[in-house]
Amino acid sequence: MAESPAHQFGQMIGDVLEAAIEPILQSFATKYGLYLDKKGLRPARPGNKVSWTDGKENKHDLDFVLERGGTAAKKGIPVAFIETAWRRYTKHSRNKAQEIQGAIIPLIEKHKNHCPFIGVVLAGVFTDGALSQLRSLGFTVAYFPYTTIIKAFSVVGIDASSDEQTPDDEFAEKMRRWNALKPADKAKLYKTLIDLNEGEMKLFFGNLVKMVNRQIKSVRILPLHGAPVEWANIEDAIKFIADYREESTDKALLRYEVQIVYVNGDRISGEFGAKQDAIDFLKTYQTACKTDSEAVGGKS
Repeated sequence: MAESPAHQFGQMIGDVLEAAIEPILQSFATKYGLYLDKKGLRPARPGNKVSWTDGKENKHDLDFVLERGGTAAKKGIPVAFIETAWRRYTKHSRNKAQEIQGAIIPLIEKHKNHCPFIGVVLAGVFTDGALSQLRSLGFTVAYFPYTTIIKAFSVVGIDASSDEQTPDDEFAEKMRRWNALKPADKAKLYKTLIDLNEGEMKLFFGNLVKMVNRQIKSVRILPLHGAPVEWANIEDAIKFIADYREESTDKALLRYEVQIVYVNGDRISGEFGAKQDAIDFLKTYQTACKTDSEAVGGKS
């Protein structure tokens, strides 16, 4: 069944929002040595969608993911999960906020040791409650009001205003005008939309920069030797610890526990059975982060 002109129009505005944000994110990724995963073919994953799985292997399709150590052929460590959304009416805004929450929060739970940034760029009409709900969950929210959407489209001769009484033939005409635009006109619209919301973008990317540029306070390495032991009761466990020979070094290495501690209190942890895996993990943070002492010109 063909989509209605009204639905096509709403989808188009959502695509415009995504297209306006994409080059800014790409520039950010290049500047900070990150990989930007976006819709399109990528050897590291099947299909065109940006899909990540949560701890229960449920798949979630996203708009953008910034990765540390990622390449076209290999997924990296998630640095940021970023969603975009357009809604025309307040009655749909709460549901969209919950939809975004449902997609991102399970991924945060899986990747909590990496403390990724979570952000949303919303456009149109969203209630204060919907925006507050996302912010309370740790999202950085950039909100482009409905009026800025109308102004941005007006620079290319399209009236993007509508209401529930707007007939399909008007939406069809709006889509005809959109499809007739030259690439240069579309680029002008994207830039105008960002310029009209410059303040929101500065706050959004300011928070993203803080996350990427977190300064390392310390890196803790704990080599663990010997196999774990289990006891059925507290008394036997206490006896084991009391009798344990701490000076013994003849047990094989079990794993490396690595913890990166940041100045702001964030902690990123990993456990590795192989030495090279632990080294590779730390290398992904080697060029992207400075230690607290390096940041002030000292030595570690």
